[in-house]
Amino acid sequence: MRYCAWVLTLLALLAFGACAAQAAPYEGPLFDAHLHYNDEAQGPHPLPDVLGRMQRSGVRAIVANSRPNAGTLSLAGAGEATRAAGLRVVPFVRLYRNRADYSGWFADPTIYQMVLDELKRGTPSGPYRGLGEFHLYDSANADGPVARQLMQLAAERGLVVLAHVDDVAIDKLMAHAPKARLIWAHTGIGGVPITRVRELLKRYPSLLGELSYRPGLTENGRLSADWQALLSEQPERFLIGSDTWVNQRWQYYEALMSEARQWLGELPSEAARKIAWGNGATLFGLDSLD
Repeated sequence: MRYCAWVLTLLALLAFGACAAQAAPYEGPLFDAHLHYNDEAQGPHPLPDVLGRMQRSGVRAIVANSRPNAGTLSLAGAGEATRAAGLRVVPFVRLYRNRADYSGWFADPTIYQMVLDELKRGTPSGPYRGLGEFHLYDSANADGPVARQLMQLAAERGLVVLAHVDDVAIDKLMAHAPKARLIWAHTGIGGVPITRVRELLKRYPSLLGELSYRPGLTENGRLSADWQALLSEQPERFLIGSDTWVNQRWQYYEALMSEARQWLGELPSEAARKIAWGNGATLFGLDSLD
């Protein structure tokens, strides 16, 4: 009997230690730097629904980019509703009028003109602040004239670019406009090795990594050792995002943000706040939470 009691006590101590080792989640404001409000989301998730999800998640600002741009315009134009939710909307021009544009925008000169027209029109709450998200499934297409024009346009007008590309395309895009500010969606597709991520961050001071869907970021819900080290060393270079590219991501929006809060809690508090909120706020000049 005493042996059984000893075993039970040991198991209880081990369980307590495991719980104690679990860091408390980050509790501060969140800046969702990769959010879509695409046309297929607007029926099942009208504005009050999505704003409520963001408010309950403690999201205080978003980079909104949608297919087509009407979804972003609706978010940017919901002034009283967004103020009531405590939300700031940072609108980007997306390159996609429809799904076909995902795989053909880089060879379509009308995309560049569409971007110019959108920038001229602006949004109900002010000018657009960036371009993207755009995809390049073949990095060779980053050498094309449309990609070059858009990168140079972004640099000239002080716009931020959100790009879903591999590491080779980062080099190509930055060659067009070395001083452009670029958010690397998912910090690389296909799980770019962390050594390569470090190399590109060092090479391009205006490059930021966005962390949704990042392979290897967590293991069993906890930050991997390599990523914990990188995020602790260079917290000023990263942002979080939800990437609500399909409706299921909206259905689980609060869970996605809760997961981010959990791994952010494993970082030094100042590093967590920079990644969760501060870097986005600084990038877009959001000086306060008011």
